[in-house]
Amino acid sequence: MHVLRVDASVRKDGSLSRKIGDAFMEALRKTHPAVKLTERDVGLNPPPIITSDWVAAAFTPQDDRSAAQSQLLAPSDQAIAELRTAEIILITAPMYNYGMPAGLKAWVDSVVRKDKTFTFDLARGDFPLEPVLSGKTLVLATAWGEFGFEPGGVRDGQGHLVGHVKAVSGYLGAARLEHVGVEYQEFADDRFEASLQAALERATELGASL
Repeated sequence: MHVLRVDASVRKDGSLSRKIGDAFMEALRKTHPAVKLTERDVGLNPPPIITSDWVAAAFTPQDDRSAAQSQLLAPSDQAIAELRTAEIILITAPMYNYGMPAGLKAWVDSVVRKDKTFTFDLARGDFPLEPVLSGKTLVLATAWGEFGFEPGGVRDGQGHLVGHVKAVSGYLGAARLEHVGVEYQEFADDRFEASLQAALERATELGASL
C-alpha cells in the first residue's frame, strides 16, 4: 500500500488538521506495517504558482517543448508522479478564509493537468474532461475555526474547502472520498473538545478499516 500525504497547514506545531492526519496514519500502519509513505508539505513548502508561461508549456506537446519549458514543468511532473503511484491520498488542510490554503490550491493546479491527469475531447459534448487516474481513496482531514458549514447548518454555503476538494477529486483519481473534520477551534470550549475527540476517533477508525 502506498500513501501520498499532502499537508497544507502553514503551521507545523499546533496544527489540528495534521494531528488528525497523524491519527489516521498511526492506525493505518498498525493494519499495514509495510505501508509506503510519500510526504508533500505544501503548507511549509508551497509549490510554485502557475503562470502564463507554465500554461503555455503545459499545452505544448512534449516533443515540441523547449528545455526551459520542460524545466518549468519539472515540479509538476514530480508531483504527478507521486500522485500516480499512490493508492491512498491523505490531504490535511485547515480552512483559510473559507477556502483552500494557497499552498494546496497551488498543488492542485500543478497536478490537475491536461493529458496527465485528465483528457479533453469536445466529442464528449458538454462534459469534455475525463480523468486519467482512478481507483484511489482520498482522505480529507480538515480543521475549521467556526462551525455549521454542513448542509442546513448556520453557515451553510460559506465553507468552500471540502466542496472544492470534492470537485477536483475525480481528477486526482479518487473513487472514494472520506472527510474527517474538527470544528469550533476558535471557541476553544467543550464543543471544540468534543469535536476534536470525535475527529480523532473517526480518523483512527478509518485508518484501521482501509
